[in-house]
Amino acid sequence: QVQFVESGGGLVQAGGSLRLSCAGSRTIYHMGWYRQAPGKQRELVASITAGYTTNYVDSVKGRFTISRDSTKKTVFLQMNSLKPEDTAVYYCNAYGELYGWGHGTQVTVSS
Repeated sequence: QVQFVESGGGLVQAGGSLRLSCAGSRTIYHMGWYRQAPGKQRELVASITAGYTTNYVDSVKGRFTISRDSTKKTVFLQMNSLKPEDTAVYYCNAYGELYGWGHGTQVTVSS
């Protein structure tokens, strides 16, 4: 089993930036950042492979950047030009075969 601990969320005004971090209890080769807004299903926002190939959902392309450290245990999500519609609880997990979810980190963007 793997545990994930997300951090870095907060309250920010529209146009602002936040950097999220995710610490995993062991190396996971393909990782993703997910988010769940109130009343909506959880969605994959960004993913990164062991070879550092990245993909993004269209709504965040050009604004969010996913990255990871060399141990592949920590994954980051740099979020710029934040919009109110980015408000959600953000989670990290494997990309593909999911493990148990962490508590997530709340991101709130005010207009």
